[in-house]
Amino acid sequence: MMKRILCLVLSLIMLAAVFGGCAQKDKGNEPEVKSADEMLSLWTADATAKKALVEYLEAISDASGADYIPVEDRIAVFDLDGTLFCETDPNYFDYTLLVYRVLEDPDYKDKASDFEKEVANKIVEQNETGAKFDGLEVDHGKAVASAFAGMTINEFNDYIQEFKKLPMPSYDGMLRGEGWYLPMLQVVNCLQAYDFTVYVVSGTDRFIVRGIVCDSPLNVPPRQIIGSDETVVTKDQGDEDGLNYVYDDNDELVLGGEFVVKNLKMNKVSVIMQEIGQQPVLSFGNSTGDASMAEYVTSGNPYRSLAFMLCCDDTERENGSVEKAQKMVDLCTEFDWVPISMKNDWTAIYGEGVTKK
Repeated sequence: MMKRILCLVLSLIMLAAVFGGCAQKDKGNEPEVKSADEMLSLWTADATAKKALVEYLEAISDASGADYIPVEDRIAVFDLDGTLFCETDPNYFDYTLLVYRVLEDPDYKDKASDFEKEVANKIVEQNETGAKFDGLEVDHGKAVASAFAGMTINEFNDYIQEFKKLPMPSYDGMLRGEGWYLPMLQVVNCLQAYDFTVYVVSGTDRFIVRGIVCDSPLNVPPRQIIGSDETVVTKDQGDEDGLNYVYDDNDELVLGGEFVVKNLKMNKVSVIMQEIGQQPVLSFGNSTGDASMAEYVTSGNPYRSLAFMLCCDDTERENGSVEKAQKMVDLCTEFDWVPISMKNDWTAIYGEGVTKK
């Protein structure tokens, strides 16, 4: 008996040592904390946007300074396409996903509706000729909702993961799911090091954004991802209204097939208030679809706030457009946003070995 007690005591001592080692770091071996400037190592030294962000972070984290922001109010919102992730190759990720589902997927293309095919073919025409179609953003949302209706959330995510494995058509050395702007990932990591809560507020379908972020280098949890929405029901619910149906232990959530809202422009502001519940202090976007979000963040804010806009001016390393980029630079001047030049401000865009064809 005494032997068993002794063994138990020794075991507890060993466990305490193990867990104590996890809870307490050896201060002598702690890594040196990097400054904001050091964390933004893929930005050029003279980048105006980098300087503005570094100065801002130093000011709002100084508890004795006039611009100090409490941790609970440090909220940053990021657009996805063209801000964190490759926007056009040859179109948005969710546009190319729909084209694949409706026109190429051998398990679905013969089941696709006429409406889904019409939308997918408009996207193809847009890719090939640059044609513009009124209402395509909403029609695309409706087509995505119907084309994936009945899939469970996990099945939809699995589908997206497989699509992410396809090669990027305009790049060598990069797959669909690898189109992250590395300098912008550094911005996210830097903000989190300064105790910011980061949200992705995208025009892309919420579940598709979650799928893109899944198993990616962007460290943002699903609960902080906001996007366009479609209905979610259960397999057994049928047409019964949610007010009259009770979820049971045999149920499973599936995509309901109905489009709800396209999360662009003023809709981004509305959903920020609905889901975050307070005014962010930093905004990062790249288009007029993010203008309302930028203005909301910087207008009447009780804290010092900034809005940054990416300008897609790099035509060597990215599918950029000098004309489009100049329009955004002009808007930045007009609205007092901070422009980010992909060409001049970044020493790298994508991963090592990635080249544009």
